[in-house]
Amino acid sequence: MVEMIIDISELKSEGSDIIKELAEFLEEKTKAEVETATNEITVKGEEKTISKKYMRVLLRKFLHRIELKDYFRVIGGRENTLIVKEKKTAEE
Repeated sequence: MVEMIIDISELKSEGSDIIKELAEFLEEKTKAEVETATNEITVKGEEKTISKKYMRVLLRKFLHRIELKDYFRVIGGRENTLIVKEKKTAEE
């Protein structure tokens, strides 16, 4: 069983409803066990359904679906960790 951690500390500013939607979206797409903690979501399941590359694609799809793709991006962290990071905006 593989475990993937997603750091959502910056995404939490958008509200708890989005975090719940993200957990449900990941559970539906991966058919894996999804646990939500204070600043992270942990996904536990089979190796082929929880690869880092596939999880990154799912997170980007989710951000696009809820129209936050222009404000957030997905970056890799340490081993088996992804981070949803707020984009820096150019201030004039």
